[in-house]
Amino acid sequence: MKIYIETFGCTFNQADSQIMAGLLKKNGQELVENLEEAELLILNTCYVKQPTEQKIISRMKKIQDRYPEKKLVITGCMVEIDPEKLEKAAPLASWIGPHKVTSTPEVIESISKGEVVRETGYGTDYKVCLPKIRSNPLIHIIQICEGCDGNCSYCCTRFARGSLQSYPEEMIVEEARSAVEEGCVEIQITAQDTAAYGKDTGASLSHLINEVAGIEGDFRIRVGMMHPKSMMNDVDGLVEAFKNPRVYKFLHIPIQSGSDGVLMDMNRGHSVEEFMEIAMRFRSEIPEISIATDIIVGYPTEEDSDFAGTMDVIERLRPDFLNISKYMHRPGTRSSALDEIDHKTMKARSKSLTDLKSEIGYGNNLKLECSTQTVTVTGKGRKGGYMGRTNSYKQVIVSDAVPGSFISVDITLAKSTYLMGIVK
Repeated sequence: MKIYIETFGCTFNQADSQIMAGLLKKNGQELVENLEEAELLILNTCYVKQPTEQKIISRMKKIQDRYPEKKLVITGCMVEIDPEKLEKAAPLASWIGPHKVTSTPEVIESISKGEVVRETGYGTDYKVCLPKIRSNPLIHIIQICEGCDGNCSYCCTRFARGSLQSYPEEMIVEEARSAVEEGCVEIQITAQDTAAYGKDTGASLSHLINEVAGIEGDFRIRVGMMHPKSMMNDVDGLVEAFKNPRVYKFLHIPIQSGSDGVLMDMNRGHSVEEFMEIAMRFRSEIPEISIATDIIVGYPTEEDSDFAGTMDVIERLRPDFLNISKYMHRPGTRSSALDEIDHKTMKARSKSLTDLKSEIGYGNNLKLECSTQTVTVTGKGRKGGYMGRTNSYKQVIVSDAVPGSFISVDITLAKSTYLMGIVK
């Protein structure tokens, strides 16, 4: 069959799609690059936010109305989190749950014979050392574990991904080695919480980073999101691992709120100052590091004073990247039993934080004007030129470059979210 895969959501979800594509190709199926050509569409869903949920349901309806003859397969988090809504939105679709990705070829074989197949539930298959078709041939995503050991009150993703399952370190390193040998210049280590890696097996993220960084070749490692609570017992090891020249100086550590009271209500397991101690430790030992954090605006128990605390902590931290989400109830979460705050208040708070984000982002990037940066070129820019990343993971646009190369760039212009430069 001719198969088209459409993916929503995080890096982990993108890796699931790449595995499905690799397994299908190995099984002799034909993958196509546009929906019109396809006989079967795999829609890999994300369900972390309500706007994404609405976008996905709208997409399902459009596909079914416009292409009733095409077979539809729904994969990803929605399958496990909200099967009732999925049944209503796509009653004739087949399903593949996040833990059943490796069964994709068999499911597609059955669908091609006219069956509707629904593979759901938890499993223990490793998602490493499997065939993958990369969306960018220079960037390889490796899932190091699935699930988490947290219990955040607002999160529904854990219902889809389950409890923590760490994959064997030697398999992860072998997959990374193969990717570098195939020409990849960026290895992205991803999980729901990368710092939780090994808490179920006795391994550690810092040791894993060092092992991957020891592979021969010229490449960079991007470490994905780390929960502050999971980092607390290995801050020293992680700081040292991040000093390796092959590791991007990029720390993604979500705080979610600048109020200890709200953090307690969220069941985050850390305080504001514990978060700040970790972030400032990285910044003191690795001055060039970029810090990314996440904020949920308008959690049901957030008062004006709590939001003032959030604004204060962002002023103190001055992160290079800030992901802002307006709180909305998610299926099955404890926080969904609470009343949402007034949406006008939430919108006003979000705008204040967004304005601060832009001011800080521009100010941080302005410091790099007239500097020379080493840039890893990973592809073409969306609006022309070529795109790459500095060693601190700042995005840089240049007019001409060779994808896959490491170049010196004179930074000529700073924007709030990226830099522009000239190749030396």
